[in-house]
Amino acid sequence: MDFFPVFFDIKNKPCLVVGGGEVATRKGGMLMQSGGLVTIVSPELTDTLKELADTGKITHIAEKFRPEHLGAAILVIAATNDRAANEQVSVAAKKLRIPVNVVDNPDLCSFIMPSVIDRSPLVIAISSGGTSPVLARVMRAKLETFIPAAYGRLAHFAASFRDQVKDRIQPAKRRIFWEKVLQGPVAEMVLSGQDQTAKDVLQKMLAADSDDTPPRGEVYLVGGGPGNPDLLTFRALRLMQQADVVVYDNLVSPAVLELVRRDAERIYVGKKRADHAMRQENINELLVKLAQEGKRVVRLKGGDPFVFGRGGEEIETLAAHGIPFQVVPGITAATGVSSYAGIPLTHRDYAQSCVFVTGHLKDGSVNIDLTGIAKTNQTIVIYMGLMGLPTLCQELVAHGLPITTPAAIVQQGTTYQQKVVTGTLATLPDLAANAHMKPPTLIIVGEVVKLQDKLAWFKPQPIEGGSDFVQF
Repeated sequence: MDFFPVFFDIKNKPCLVVGGGEVATRKGGMLMQSGGLVTIVSPELTDTLKELADTGKITHIAEKFRPEHLGAAILVIAATNDRAANEQVSVAAKKLRIPVNVVDNPDLCSFIMPSVIDRSPLVIAISSGGTSPVLARVMRAKLETFIPAAYGRLAHFAASFRDQVKDRIQPAKRRIFWEKVLQGPVAEMVLSGQDQTAKDVLQKMLAADSDDTPPRGEVYLVGGGPGNPDLLTFRALRLMQQADVVVYDNLVSPAVLELVRRDAERIYVGKKRADHAMRQENINELLVKLAQEGKRVVRLKGGDPFVFGRGGEEIETLAAHGIPFQVVPGITAATGVSSYAGIPLTHRDYAQSCVFVTGHLKDGSVNIDLTGIAKTNQTIVIYMGLMGLPTLCQELVAHGLPITTPAAIVQQGTTYQQKVVTGTLATLPDLAANAHMKPPTLIIVGEVVKLQDKLAWFKPQPIEGGSDFVQF
């Protein structure tokens, strides 16, 4: 993040605005709305500011800015149309380590004024770091439509029960209790104005949940998709936000992991080639142990849990121990990566079937039966085949595919680091080596690869001055 998001408590504290025009009027109004004691420094004022000054709601100093005006101010906003004057304010404030915002000049700012969605006491601030205020306002408009005005009432309602919940619900069950309240019928009652009914229902919930029964744990096997966080399902995101613990492996992209609830415990279990931080049997046992402790556990996997993800093995263990579980499918690498690479897996003119296989080698040889797989009019998708690519290509030819069969290898598909190399079974190993391809990769073999040049729609470009959403 370019800026660290914080909320200032400015109630009854001095705040300074330099400038007396329309922009200064808006900024001063926001400060007043938050309880700040506003002083305006400007030779002239808008009619609105003049009325506020005349009624004693703000203090007006009818002068050009001097550093002495900073006084005891805890934050400063420069809102003049004079760059030199704004820079003078910025320099003086920074010298005294007073937070300063200079409107439309992010290089002079130490903090940014966000677009605000006010559902007090619930407040949402949106900022583009000064790069595109209009984009921040567009995002605000989108979110305004999803967040009812009554959410402020819901926040006050929850606050009125905080002490009762704290006294009657044990800490391990408290967050789960509040999630049931704020995502269920009680919240709907409050939002529709049925406060008394909501209070009665919440009191019954408190009575039912205030016993000493240990919280019931559960495990969610969640597919994290091929890397791009936009490809997560709504259900996956919801469960990731509710989890107490997240158990994840190497193929989960940092951008997807970033969407996990901030205070959830995160346990990395590895799963790189020849480098397993934890054996599969130990992972299975860990999931059981965490659930038996009453925790809600997300087992977060790259792609789909049931496509080369060993999800079946994990839920077998959970079922044997009586642990409740759910499975949330994800977009597997074959479908996600091929789509972003512009290679359809089936096509009426090129391939009428598709098969997924793993490309791990055992003792230097292919550990899969290629009989019936290496045939024309069928697309072959090979997971985890980078290290054995030369051997895989040789074996496919040995089992009947022409050496001229089109083939592609895609690195970090669906992300901004995506790299696609196309060739044939004869040329692809050398092309991949020359391109310095690195895992995770996906190999696609078949006539459909011919369409890549024509259908490649996703052409990621580095973002100048920014960071990509996935970094492996």
